[in-house]
Amino acid sequence: MNHFARIQQALPGAELDAVLLTCRANRFYATGFDASDTDGACLITPDAVRYWTDGRYIEAARANIAGAEIGLRDQQHPYRDLFAEAVKAHGLKRLGFDNAYMTVADYRRYSEALPCELVPASALLTGLRAVKDQEELARMREAQRIAERVLNEILNEVRPGVTERFLAARLVFLLRSGGAEDVSFDPIVLSGARTSMPHGVPSDQALEAGDFVTMDFGCKYQGYCSDMTRTVALGHATEEMAAVYQTVLAAQSAGIAAAKAGVTGKAVDGAARAVIDKAGYGAYFTHSFGHGLGVEIHEPPNAAQSNDKPFPAGAVISAEPGIYMAGRFGVRIEDVVVLGEGGCEDITHAPKDLLIL
Repeated sequence: MNHFARIQQALPGAELDAVLLTCRANRFYATGFDASDTDGACLITPDAVRYWTDGRYIEAARANIAGAEIGLRDQQHPYRDLFAEAVKAHGLKRLGFDNAYMTVADYRRYSEALPCELVPASALLTGLRAVKDQEELARMREAQRIAERVLNEILNEVRPGVTERFLAARLVFLLRSGGAEDVSFDPIVLSGARTSMPHGVPSDQALEAGDFVTMDFGCKYQGYCSDMTRTVALGHATEEMAAVYQTVLAAQSAGIAAAKAGVTGKAVDGAARAVIDKAGYGAYFTHSFGHGLGVEIHEPPNAAQSNDKPFPAGAVISAEPGIYMAGRFGVRIEDVVVLGEGGCEDITHAPKDLLIL
């Protein structure tokens, strides 16, 4: 899978002669080939594609990238010289670049070396990546299935005396051994009062009866991410804990019901936020309803108060409202949804009723 044609078709509308992709996420989106964060570059013109990498990846690149001319970067042929030669060969005047990712040092180096204008093009790639095609969605669905199978396994290990750090390590092992090529991010496993920290780091704290346990994790399958959060109770839950859980679940349902193409991120966030506000917990919902995901675990578009732009059909976002009461407990429930013209498809199938282990 590659997206050369899609990028090429978008160049005239962006008034670009070509794009130079140097960041890992955009290189992978374009080529379907992954290498390290720091090595690899892809030049896409209306009628040609060039990809350069070093000796560590050149054989794999030649075997896995179809429809591109593959070149070697080495000490005698640094990127700036390879780019300059290509710019001259193709007669490029306006060259788009990864402005959201490129370092200032690299920008200065290339702007001095290349005989063309460097034009910010991250918005172009962000817009293209926001609309997933059917192959991308198939990979994301499989990443969700892997995560759900792992959830079923890890629930058997959630018991008093087990530490947060142990469960986080087990999640990594189970995801990788269950078919994932990597985790989407370092898993978050928190218990007791620590569940009030939305992105807390797993510690050596042991789980205790009466705790809420929050597990936020995901994996990559063929380059695409999954993401899910489930909060469970250990042994028992107080009436207040159950009430907060049901409030979060109702808020998630309201946001999902509002999520569709043509609706703004602000409106989707607002639908969920209204439920939490009405229940009296508005001050404890401290982040947005959701974020886009795909090649990266966090990418536009977002279901946030700051996003007043309508969602495109084919966008994929998380649905993850939460209530976090500092020093006491927190609850977050997260699914992933695909937005369509008339609504959305929830591609997360794991149960969401309050589970008491």
